[in-house]
Amino acid sequence: MNGEEEFFDAVTGFDSDNSSGEFSEASQKVTGMIDLDTSKNNRIGKTGERPSQENGIQKHRTSLPAPMFSRSDFSVWTILKKCVGLELSKITMPIAFNEPLSFLQRITEYMEHVYLIHRASCQPQPLERMQSVAAFAVSAVASQWERTGKPFNPLLGETYELIREDLGFRFISEQVSHHPPISAFHSEGLNHDFLFHGSIYPKLKFWGKSVEAEPRGTITLELLKHNEAYTWTNPTCCVHNVIIGQLWIEQYGTVEILNHRTGHKCVLHFKPCGLFGKELHRVEGHIQDKNKKKLFVIYGKWTECLWGIDPASYESFKKQERRGDHLRKAKLEDGSRKAESDVADDVPGAQETVQVIPGSKLLWRINTRPPNSAQMYNFTSFTVSLNELETGMEKTLPPTDCRLRPDIRGMENGDMDLASQEKERLEEKQREARRERAKGAAEWQTR
Repeated sequence: MNGEEEFFDAVTGFDSDNSSGEFSEASQKVTGMIDLDTSKNNRIGKTGERPSQENGIQKHRTSLPAPMFSRSDFSVWTILKKCVGLELSKITMPIAFNEPLSFLQRITEYMEHVYLIHRASCQPQPLERMQSVAAFAVSAVASQWERTGKPFNPLLGETYELIREDLGFRFISEQVSHHPPISAFHSEGLNHDFLFHGSIYPKLKFWGKSVEAEPRGTITLELLKHNEAYTWTNPTCCVHNVIIGQLWIEQYGTVEILNHRTGHKCVLHFKPCGLFGKELHRVEGHIQDKNKKKLFVIYGKWTECLWGIDPASYESFKKQERRGDHLRKAKLEDGSRKAESDVADDVPGAQETVQVIPGSKLLWRINTRPPNSAQMYNFTSFTVSLNELETGMEKTLPPTDCRLRPDIRGMENGDMDLASQEKERLEEKQREARRERAKGAAEWQTR
């Protein structure tokens, strides 16, 4: 595969013929956000009736049309054995790796805990606002817990739009570059309290037994009432045992959130698994002022909850903890870490829940997942609703919207053969479109 033929899943395939599944190149600008005003847009559901509502707010679906397929008979090694150390965005991957969402929809999952932004906007003090912003930054990666499927890489020019009146935001995203693959997004509060925007350029690498996703691109949150802008970058995500053994996920790296108006900074350390899995999922950090004085300590797990406490109480508790730590340390030193080999990385055992230090303040807790989540690619209730396509929605969506992709729709409906065929067809269409642009020396214009 030469440089011109390299592909990262979806390729500008919106053009030419009437692509099956109604996914064709938009020859005009995206016409705007979906109108969710029920007085103007009385959508009809599959049964011919209006979607059920509760307190005037539309209810969303609670399950996928078909359960997740089994990956047990699929040999990942046949694909990945030539990819060690390579950037996976340029490798054509089989559909067995995927989950039925586009990466643009995956980005939208940042908004599941948007109430933390609304809360930050209402806080009178910058320290309190930073606490809520830090909790939002951690919550934005919480949906990745146990999510071992790969989202479909968006086609060049693909878009996704969502308005959630019940959650108080609107969101739009677009795939603005093919090589490198860059996804841009913009969200705003329906009460004009915030703007949330950025671009994501994930670097995926295969390291023999694991796939590492290193995020590139800056995320910006603006709290309009306070004239404040916060920026940060997400931690690195790693999926272990992609060849053999049970898949498991960890996040690691340092995330720094900066308030550009006041100089307050939150430094969060997403801890790697560590010896015997002791640090799995743990997050620790602090908030400091512009003079680097530590004002607040944050701790918890990105899969569970986040707590905060004043530095003096935190240090006092840690000193007491260290006094009794030498007994546990002696036991740990008796063990030995398994050497790197061809066997699977041990899945860390279930760790105790977060030990709450007396006097701590709860900043965030993860939403409970639906009981059938394991049969739905470990989606959250929010995620399950993202690819929902009600009858009549096609008339308001631009033809570039993720919901109209026939490969993702086929996978969601459990038709893996159709999904695979459509994925290959769209990939080839995008390659052809790219070749045509190269012939005419035409540059792609974002919408």
